[in-house]
Amino acid sequence: MRKAIYKTDPKAYDGMFMLEKYLSESKLTPIHKELIKIRTSQLNGCGYCLDIHTQDALKLGESSRRLLVLAAWKETELFSEEERVILDMTEALVFVHLGGISDELYSKAIQLFDEVYLAQLIMCMVTINAWNRIGVATHLKAK
Repeated sequence: MRKAIYKTDPKAYDGMFMLEKYLSESKLTPIHKELIKIRTSQLNGCGYCLDIHTQDALKLGESSRRLLVLAAWKETELFSEEERVILDMTEALVFVHLGGISDELYSKAIQLFDEVYLAQLIMCMVTINAWNRIGVATHLKAK
């Protein structure tokens, strides 16, 4: 049985909560944030975060249809151009060891989003990757 970090060393979460506060005050749309969090959690295999963020997305009015096909977003036309770029960037950051966000993808993103929004997107991607790693490392379980 692994110990939950928040129980053994709650201060370890302080930085993560600061990132979450930053994201809550950002210009990011709630759906953009949830799509990033869900897709990242799918790729990282974090069931705990998947459970939380799919529920949050549904509460925000996201359709179950889009959530059900999110793992195969490239094969559908259910996502806007902006969302497709966000999802592409999300995957590039999860698989950063393959080169990260390419110059071509970054150029597409900067055409669609201003620099601040783009920075906030990247910080959202970085933050959920960190949460996923905490969840997977400590075997957090959805309840």
